[in-house]
Amino acid sequence: MAKKAKKQQSAGTPATVALTAAGVAHTVHAYEHDPAHPSYGEEAAEAMGVSPERVFKTLVADVDGALTVAVVPVAGSLDLKALAAAVGGKRAAMADPTLAERTTGYVRGGISPLGQRKKLPTVLDASASTHPTICVSAGRRGLEVELSPDALAHLTDAVRAPIGRTAG
Repeated sequence: MAKKAKKQQSAGTPATVALTAAGVAHTVHAYEHDPAHPSYGEEAAEAMGVSPERVFKTLVADVDGALTVAVVPVAGSLDLKALAAAVGGKRAAMADPTLAERTTGYVRGGISPLGQRKKLPTVLDASASTHPTICVSAGRRGLEVELSPDALAHLTDAVRAPIGRTAG
C-alpha cells in the first residue's frame, strides 16, 4: 500500500500530516460528499466501493466523565457498555457533538482518530484485526485514509476490544 499524493490538498489535514510525519504507509481516498446522504460512513463505503465492514467510523463518547474515542465498523453500531468496560469505566454515553468537535478539532462526519487537537483514550473494535487494511476519516467529510489496523492502533495508542455490534 503506497502513499498516494493528492493534488487538491497540499498541506493535508492534521490526520494525513500525522501519518506522513510518522512514516506510515497509507492511501488517501477523496470522494464528493453528498450532504443529503443519511450516513457519512455508508456514503464513504459506497463512494470508495469498499465493504462497510472495512470502513470504520470514529465516535466520541463520555466514559465516566472522560471523553473517549471509539472506532467501529460503519456496518454496525457502538456497544457503549463494552466501550466503558474496555477502558475500565462503568458508564458510557455518546458525547455532546459540540464538545466532541471542539475537543478533536474536527467536524461531525469528519472526525478522525488521528491528529486530534487533544489526544483522547481510543478503543479500536477487535474486528479491525480481521482486515489487512481499514479506512477511517482523514479529517474532513469526503476524505478517507486507508491504513493497517496495527498502524492505527499504534499511532492512537488504542486498546483493541469487541466494542462494535453488528447490524441486523
